[in-house]
Amino acid sequence: MNQQRLILSSPLLEIVISRLAQQLIETYQDFADTVILGMQPRGIYFAERVARELNRALGQHVPLGYLDATFYRDDFRRRDTPLRPNTTHVPFIIENKRVILIDDVLATGRMVRAALDAMTAFGRPRKVELLVLIDRRYNRDLPIKPDYTGKRVNTLESQQVLVEWTEQGADADRIWLVG
Repeated sequence: MNQQRLILSSPLLEIVISRLAQQLIETYQDFADTVILGMQPRGIYFAERVARELNRALGQHVPLGYLDATFYRDDFRRRDTPLRPNTTHVPFIIENKRVILIDDVLATGRMVRAALDAMTAFGRPRKVELLVLIDRRYNRDLPIKPDYTGKRVNTLESQQVLVEWTEQGADADRIWLVG
């Protein structure tokens, strides 16, 4: 029997996004030479929300792109069925820029490592920071930790974090712990 426990939903989710945006503003102030990269597939929805909140709070546009790291994954050639890539849309050069890499859930760290490799196709950033909505503690395979975290969740290896976004057709934004 699969058990589900609600971790986060509206209106608390909006408060978390607003808090994360305020933390970024404290760090980056005017966002000069700063860009946001949302990790495909689901991190882009969270990145869009964060960017929208930053644009509203700052009254200016913060550049936003989507990064797909499918072909940089360390399990790319180890699967029985081929992985399907998502769209990469990085309409700017990241050379010498400060990059805020955004994903919805940080688990093993392998996708972040792949994203760091994928970023090099667009230049060498001056600095990269990681922002995640959910940090699944106790599941890390690589020594990667977020600089900004919406919520830390203690999970077992058998559990998953399920993120439902209205942009993907869900009737409400909800984050579940399943398992």
